[in-house]
Amino acid sequence: MKKTLIIIMAGAMTLAACDKEPKFHVEGTIEGAKDSMLYFTQSTLDGVQKLDSVKLKEDGAFSFKAAAPADAPEFYALQVGKHMINFAVDSTECITVTAKLATMERDYSIEGNESSRKIREICLMQQQVQEQLVAIERNEDMLPGDKVDSLEAVITRYKERMKMEYIFDSPRSASAYYAVCQSLTDLQGTFQLFNPLTDRTDVRCYATVATAWDGAYPDAPRTKQLCNMAIKGMDNTAPPQQKVLQVDESKVAETGIIDINLPDINSRLHSITELKGKVVLIDFTVYGAKDSKERTRLMRSLYEKYHAQGFEIYQISLDEDIHFWKFSCENLPWVCVHETDGTTTQIYNIVNLPTFFLVNRENEIVVRSEFMEGTLEDNILKLL
Repeated sequence: MKKTLIIIMAGAMTLAACDKEPKFHVEGTIEGAKDSMLYFTQSTLDGVQKLDSVKLKEDGAFSFKAAAPADAPEFYALQVGKHMINFAVDSTECITVTAKLATMERDYSIEGNESSRKIREICLMQQQVQEQLVAIERNEDMLPGDKVDSLEAVITRYKERMKMEYIFDSPRSASAYYAVCQSLTDLQGTFQLFNPLTDRTDVRCYATVATAWDGAYPDAPRTKQLCNMAIKGMDNTAPPQQKVLQVDESKVAETGIIDINLPDINSRLHSITELKGKVVLIDFTVYGAKDSKERTRLMRSLYEKYHAQGFEIYQISLDEDIHFWKFSCENLPWVCVHETDGTTTQIYNIVNLPTFFLVNRENEIVVRSEFMEGTLEDNILKLL
């Protein structure tokens, strides 16, 4: 009898522990769906997984709960037949959905978090765009060339809206991830809206979200997926190296340095000469490069160790995407500026990136990265 009691108590303790696991809830009503099966699913990197289901009654009410995401936001759906509502969850929130079966994916309300509201907006626009694409493809009065131009125009407008309103605006959000990873379907099949493996501009969209998620959710599988896609895209779409103008070295010797005067993210101009009296690292870089994060960590370490002794970094971004540059450097403590027309890279004969120069306290260039002996830290210490 004692053994049985112990087993029962152990089982009760296990159930109690399970009940304490953080959970989120999704509830609401689907009108006009009596006797229909409502499925609650999760979209994972390995595919769609069914979490629960219920046969709806007359009032269409439902209530599900599931384990709250541990590492990063996750994506879920409610589905009745071909009708589907997508949403995201990142904690123990309660998501409330109200819809009618006949117009379930078009006319529904969702409350509980901002990302799910934005995902609703994206889904509605996505449906409209797909209808436009199909209508153009079926238009027999249009010439083939006109069809291609019209299809490209619709897709381009939609992508620009996704970038400005959902990706660059809040790249850490679940809705930004949803936007950058979405697909469109037309008469030709399904295709990725943003394809970083073939389009350099799309790489920047992936890299923006990847950078934000790496900062917020560094251990999440989705973060690794984003980073891998961005890195592969950078490799696939890297432009050939371009030669730039040579600078007359005698001018550098005479003046000590050729001044640079470029804007930061707030449009304030910063020059090299105003840093006279400090040891300066002039760094030409691209935040979108695959090794940029590791390099930034090194820069931050050096800055934190030696800034109080008079060390400064003047970092010049050559990223094509202004929004990505602003997001990448907004929390960096040193001087971050952006090259807009290529003049500075020509003057300093920048062929490969990254390239840096060390400047002494008299505002004179001492060494260029290609010709530096020893470590960067050793050379900084010599000048300090």
